[in-house]
Amino acid sequence: MLTATFLGTGTSVGIPVPLCDCSVCRSSDSRDQRWRSSVYIETPTASWVIDTATEFRLQALRANITRLDAVIYTHAHADHILGFDDLRRFSSANGDEMPIYASPETLERMAHTFEYAFSGEARFPGYVQPVPYTIEGPFMLGENEVVPIQVEHGKIHTLGFLIRQQGRPILGYVSDCKIISDQGLHDLAGVEVLVLGTPLKMSRFSHLSISEGLGLISLLKPKRAFLTHLSHDVSHVETSKTLPKGCSLAYDGLRLEL
Repeated sequence: MLTATFLGTGTSVGIPVPLCDCSVCRSSDSRDQRWRSSVYIETPTASWVIDTATEFRLQALRANITRLDAVIYTHAHADHILGFDDLRRFSSANGDEMPIYASPETLERMAHTFEYAFSGEARFPGYVQPVPYTIEGPFMLGENEVVPIQVEHGKIHTLGFLIRQQGRPILGYVSDCKIISDQGLHDLAGVEVLVLGTPLKMSRFSHLSISEGLGLISLLKPKRAFLTHLSHDVSHVETSKTLPKGCSLAYDGLRLEL
């Protein structure tokens, strides 16, 4: 009914990190090599990505993405939007348009960063032709209900997303996050699969630590949970040994069939 492919599971600098000689950056384990975070969702009635990470062209080729009906954005930080121009071929394949869903603040930032596309002045074949949709509440992609989750990420607000099919909470995806709103916690409770961004072992003002993420997982009680948006503080093998049953580290290329 729904397939989620992790296109990237890293933080804003990716892994390996330039000029870093730590054990994770030198690791030969492919699960420690992380592109910037993004996920591809496929269903029988619609397929979309959440965020276009910096390496999006390479991610799309690696995952063999052949259908892209829309793009949803969590927020406008560089590592989540700078793959936007790689939507060119998908926009062309969609009849020279690409639906873009985001908060008003994110759409405003993107319209400034990618003015050539959003201004409507570069309406030429082969360019990205964004069709912006403001997220103001739940919306439908095909037969899938997408519920925005209000999240605090340091000094800004971002969005997580819950995907429901016929009222059933299938997948919750919350990448850059420190605090989830009370309504968001209510919506995510009992979801089949929960994905949380937990970059570090230690706490930071703008992100959940791994221990804080595990606390939320214990509260929300998903059937399965995956940690993403991981830094080079997190060794796949060593950190996996510390996680409770039902919780795993995501890695680039991981494909979930729900």
